[in-house]
Amino acid sequence: MSFEQLGLSIDLLRAISEQGYKKPTPIQEQAIPAILNGSDVMGGAQTGTGKTASFTLPMLRRLEVYANNSMSPAKHPVRALILVPTRELAVQVYESVRTYARYLPLRATVVFGGVNIDAQIEAVRFGIEILVATPGRLLDHLQQKTLSLSKVEILILDEADRMLDMGFLPDIKQIVQILPEERQNLMFSATFSGEIKKLANKILKKPVLIEVAKQNSVSEMITHVVHPIESCRKQELLIFLIEQKELQQVLIFTRTKQGADRLAQYLNRHNISSAALHGDRNQLQRSQALESFKNGLTRVLVATDVAARGLDIDELSYVINFELPNTAEDYIHRIGRTGRAGTKGVAISLVCQEESKLLAGIEKLLKAKIKIEEISEFEATKQQLQSVKSNALIEEKKIKRTNSSSNRIKQPSLIKQNKAATVDFKNEVITKKNHHMEKSEDPLFTQPYISKFSHVQANQIENEKLIERNMLHRRRYGYSNKPLPALFIPSVMNKQKLEG
Repeated sequence: MSFEQLGLSIDLLRAISEQGYKKPTPIQEQAIPAILNGSDVMGGAQTGTGKTASFTLPMLRRLEVYANNSMSPAKHPVRALILVPTRELAVQVYESVRTYARYLPLRATVVFGGVNIDAQIEAVRFGIEILVATPGRLLDHLQQKTLSLSKVEILILDEADRMLDMGFLPDIKQIVQILPEERQNLMFSATFSGEIKKLANKILKKPVLIEVAKQNSVSEMITHVVHPIESCRKQELLIFLIEQKELQQVLIFTRTKQGADRLAQYLNRHNISSAALHGDRNQLQRSQALESFKNGLTRVLVATDVAARGLDIDELSYVINFELPNTAEDYIHRIGRTGRAGTKGVAISLVCQEESKLLAGIEKLLKAKIKIEEISEFEATKQQLQSVKSNALIEEKKIKRTNSSSNRIKQPSLIKQNKAATVDFKNEVITKKNHHMEKSEDPLFTQPYISKFSHVQANQIENEKLIERNMLHRRRYGYSNKPLPALFIPSVMNKQKLEG
């Protein structure tokens, strides 16, 4: 099937041809006709399969009837709203809209947090048909009443699972309540979970389900490799791999923001140009790091999972997991940055013994074992290989044991036979425990404090101190036992001084 058979306009086909695309991808073949028919769509596909174009192209085709060159903002109300979870993905979707709408008089803009809102307000007030936004910044505009969503006809939720993971569900509900009830709803996600299906049931109306690949699957063009290594030697192994394979462009993922900064600094000290990309960087820093990496000025981009969605880098061959993600689904989104658009990619993971459980979870999700390769230059690798394998097997056995124990039926006869022995065993344990406690008791903490002096001796000492204080007052003031305020001289003492 060709793009001409999908019912797209001449202007859209011209823009597609200039990008070098000749045939639609499977998700595009199924989604574009369904969207053009006006149906709600719930689409799922692997990252890098043309998912963005699958909703951008039919959206533009449906909005062509509103295209005009009028300078009046009233002639350009918001007709389509695209919600995305991250700034990087917002920019990517916005650029895709601009690319395909090159020959259409339709206006679009993007709004996201981390930058000054004034420029965005100016762009919105100028009049736009297509708005790409992150939920938080969109609510900021709605609260300031800088835009209206009363004319929205198409709502698109891209990377819906990621938005739920980032806690945007309350924001999405608030935004949906503001939109007109009569609209077309499109939801796209790389993975489908129970929460995603619940959200779809609330927003979508009789949706067309489009799923071109198995859930949580990855591209067959990606090769997965695990290198077992001690955690203290990960940085050393990383430099070895970059230099041995002569990697000129590699995306490395860490689990924390601080870890990304430390690793980027470490690589720079070893003459490997690197930049960090995470949520604590402002938008200018993130844009500069990304552009420098795309243009080849920076050899390594160290990122957290905030960058696992929305990064579209041409011909990125290598992705390295310096640390495995906490959830197996994030592994899919990380490695989805390579092996895109039919190109080959390699996903390398540096796994220490403490990450064996995470590795077992990833293999369970993928329903496949990941190839483990040992590096001869690192002596600890062989021992680490055995520990990673054994720990992965242990985790699998634990999962099976947990599942079987939930269905296990108790046997009363065995309980009766062992009841007396259990009681005796408990008593024995308690006796030993008490015996151990008696040996280890410290009287400083277990016994009440007893003074070495009797109450009579204590009272006698207190009386002696009181007598001494009274004698001191008599010598100083003549008669008073009470302390006197400063600069006060009794009249009797004045008379004695005058008579003297």
